[in-house]
Amino acid sequence: MFTLPKLNKKGSARHQIAIKGVEDSVLLLPNNEYRVIIETSSINFHLMSENEQDAVVDIYKAFLNSLSFPIQILQKVRALDLDDYLQSFEDKKKSETVEVYKNQIDGYTKYVKSLVKTNKILSRQFYIVIPYHTKGKEDLEIAREQLANRLAIVEKGLGNVGIKTRLLSSLELLDLFYSSYNSTDAKQQPLTQQTIDLLQKNYF
Repeated sequence: MFTLPKLNKKGSARHQIAIKGVEDSVLLLPNNEYRVIIETSSINFHLMSENEQDAVVDIYKAFLNSLSFPIQILQKVRALDLDDYLQSFEDKKKSETVEVYKNQIDGYTKYVKSLVKTNKILSRQFYIVIPYHTKGKEDLEIAREQLANRLAIVEKGLGNVGIKTRLLSSLELLDLFYSSYNSTDAKQQPLTQQTIDLLQKNYF
């Protein structure tokens, strides 16, 4: 279980986020609040026929109306970092012996660099936050069971419209918040197990 040390500074990001810890893909929040987050795929809605679009909308509407609990839909937009991608081609170029292939690699990397220089390459990730709240203190296992039931309902409903889902791991949950509130630091120092160990030793 990842537990974060207490912090009393009200102006800090930690205080605003108010995460007590993470255990087996479950976010532990104050006041007996729990969350799981799933990443979802997208569908090519605009490439569908009108009848297909109407069917998707009707199924999705029925899914939302059938929910007996709230969900939060989150879209995160990130600027893609292509440095490692381009470096891999530079490495291939060094080991390539055929001059024609070297020129092709060189031309491609120059094209990508010019494209990135004039346009921001963005990626979009979609997430759904599934909550569970209890008025009294309950065992974490009970909360986990309730979240698992809700997760199954959401996954089935989204699956009916062709959307695939994936439950975020504990490390991915923390990285989602870390990269959202510390985007510059996240690029230079990605969140790893070693970083988590430092967090637990009050270095956060």
